[in-house]
Amino acid sequence: MVHGTHNAVADDRNKDIKIFINGEYFQRKDAKISVFDSGYLVGDGIWEALRLHKGVLVFLEDHLERLWTSAATVGMSFPFSKNELTELVKNTLSKNHMTDDVHVRIMITRGIKKTPSQDPRLTISGPNIVIIPEHKKASQESKLKGITLFTSTIRRGSPDYLDPRLNCHSKLHEVQALIQAIEAGADEALMLDVNGFVSTCNATNFFIIKNNEVWTSTGQYCMNGITRAKVIEACRKNGIVCHQKDFSLFDVYGADEAFVTGTFGGLTPVTKIDGRSIGEKPYGNKTQQLSDLYNDLIDDYITHAKR
Repeated sequence: MVHGTHNAVADDRNKDIKIFINGEYFQRKDAKISVFDSGYLVGDGIWEALRLHKGVLVFLEDHLERLWTSAATVGMSFPFSKNELTELVKNTLSKNHMTDDVHVRIMITRGIKKTPSQDPRLTISGPNIVIIPEHKKASQESKLKGITLFTSTIRRGSPDYLDPRLNCHSKLHEVQALIQAIEAGADEALMLDVNGFVSTCNATNFFIIKNNEVWTSTGQYCMNGITRAKVIEACRKNGIVCHQKDFSLFDVYGADEAFVTGTFGGLTPVTKIDGRSIGEKPYGNKTQQLSDLYNDLIDDYITHAKR
């Protein structure tokens, strides 16, 4: 059985979800896009993931800002506003009668190409937009068990050729890192930056606890995760020392606790890295405290959104 930060409770309702593609809705089995799509041909696309909790799209503004920044970075223009995209997402959720424990994936590619090519000038349509909503609740059993990591030999890229903060469809290097980790018997991959410092995981952001302090990377070589930012915010609001700094595997192996963050799983504890046990128990006290504080931020956001 696959184990990792994206483990979800099985939900048969997902067999019948309606998926939005360019203004139309399709059953899961009928949801298709052209083989001439830019994303399929050359990975020329960007994406965003959202959580629906108690009828509210949590931290919506942060996710939209990241999506629009990604679009500007790759030179993609949207024929819709943030409010219009939000309405498309809400309509898709409504079509599926979804109100809680839902994961929404928004994928936008440059469009259809005239012929297989990298050249954006050969795009003959506007952007393709796909919205996939799924009933998806994180497995509490997997969360409590924690995950194991293996340090991949594949590094996170330098900002001058593919900025690691860009949420784009070009994820092959992260897939390669994950394959290495799986073949080594771990659940997911820990990745270093181009200077050999700890950066991030293949699909989540990485934190350690040392001497009651929270450490994470500088952010220069990792995805600018929304959950990562919220954990740092929670630390600041609650007087918890949090460093964004360079640190190495030397520091990681001697950590008191470690955890990863992501939109779907929130905070997930790490129990082993490269075969070395981290901490005295799977779910450390500080990780649990930070998870509770993160959930408080979600609750606060929902409360304010419903006013």
